[in-house]
Amino acid sequence: MDMHMQVKVLGPLEVTRYGRDVVPTAAKPRKLLGLLSLYAGRVVPIPSLMEELWEGEPPRSALSTLQTYVLRLRTLIAAAVPPDTPAAPAKDVLALRYAGYCLDTGGAGNDVLEYERLAAAGHRAMTRRDHATASERYHEALRLWRGSVLADLEAGPLLDVEIARLEESRLGVLARAAEADLWLGRHQRLLGDLTALAAMHPMHERIHSLYMLALYRSGRRDRALHVYGSLRSTLNRELGMEPSLALRRMQHAILSANPVLDHHGADTDPRAARGGADGADLLEQLVG
Repeated sequence: MDMHMQVKVLGPLEVTRYGRDVVPTAAKPRKLLGLLSLYAGRVVPIPSLMEELWEGEPPRSALSTLQTYVLRLRTLIAAAVPPDTPAAPAKDVLALRYAGYCLDTGGAGNDVLEYERLAAAGHRAMTRRDHATASERYHEALRLWRGSVLADLEAGPLLDVEIARLEESRLGVLARAAEADLWLGRHQRLLGDLTALAAMHPMHERIHSLYMLALYRSGRRDRALHVYGSLRSTLNRELGMEPSLALRRMQHAILSANPVLDHHGADTDPRAARGGADGADLLEQLVG
């Protein structure tokens, strides 16, 4: 392992050792490093690497070519070590293990692992209804993103799957962060972000539910109902579906100006706010 390796994939690929860039310029070695970085600390089987690099049509020389790419990456990794600095050999940092390769950074400087750690801490805080802590952890996690995952690489089949997983996770964390902030009474500052998210994800019911709640609390009840109508039309047109029960309940609560929609906690415990535990439970059901 090498604690001096820094791996960032939540945006354009960045891999450094002792602060020095080790990302190659050639497309296929760069893609190889991107895949190994995304799975840092885990072994990626050689057949999987070949599938990613040649998208199911490897040439006869694929194995030897892969080994050449690995050698090129190890050369860059070794060259990044300052003179007279004791360091792990490059073959141990980019290691051959169990018929596969592993980029072993020891877990340090890995933005995916840090993002997932912070997101999990946010989820635990939400379970405790500690919305202030949840908001902090979620926003810390989201600040690690510098753009789309491996935005500067042309993804193949393996990268596509992992990129889709992380992007879906990010969307979920965005929604949970908005939910935590709504519990804390931050509806006014959320409107811009939720407007953009709803436009980018026109069939995402949870985001639209949060958007409707933020609009309602901001005194824009008519706009909140318009958002519901637009989402319903989109779901009917695109999928032949009606909105979920939770979203229909949100619409009915807005129509009847149900006081539970104004429920939020001033502190970390929403049970202390108007409506008590029952109000908190009902509001959680409404936002999905």
